[in-house]
Amino acid sequence: MLKGIDQRLSPELVYALLLMGHGDDIVICDVNHPATSIAKSTTYGHVINFAGADIPTAITVILSLMPLDTFVPMPVVGMKVVGDSAVIPDIRQRVQKVLDESQSMPITIRYLERFDFYEAAKKSFAIVRTSDSGPYGCFILKKGVVDLQPI
Repeated sequence: MLKGIDQRLSPELVYALLLMGHGDDIVICDVNHPATSIAKSTTYGHVINFAGADIPTAITVILSLMPLDTFVPMPVVGMKVVGDSAVIPDIRQRVQKVLDESQSMPITIRYLERFDFYEAAKKSFAIVRTSDSGPYGCFILKKGVVDLQPI
């Protein structure tokens, strides 16, 4: 255990976050997402499990260490509802609240069609699978620059 790191973060997830550079993407997904098959195409190569957490909790904890990219207009991507893009699942509102509070400003989420989302996920650095039952609890976060003091 280390000071200042949320105890819900596994060593593997902290390691993956450390390996990521600015502009890299990390997928936070629910249990229905085809995480294992898609993770094989990512830089990290396999799923990072975040058991016992829902999507908003996982995003909150990850954003406690990782800034969102401020050089792009929409650093967060979600999945559109299949067949009816006018439907707004409860998870969207919960994640929107977490994002806005963590950044102290509104964050616009860009939504992709299901298979476009899967293709974007394959290009990500890593996939984090939560215990959230979903549906449509799949989001991609783009890592920003960490502002560090000079050595």
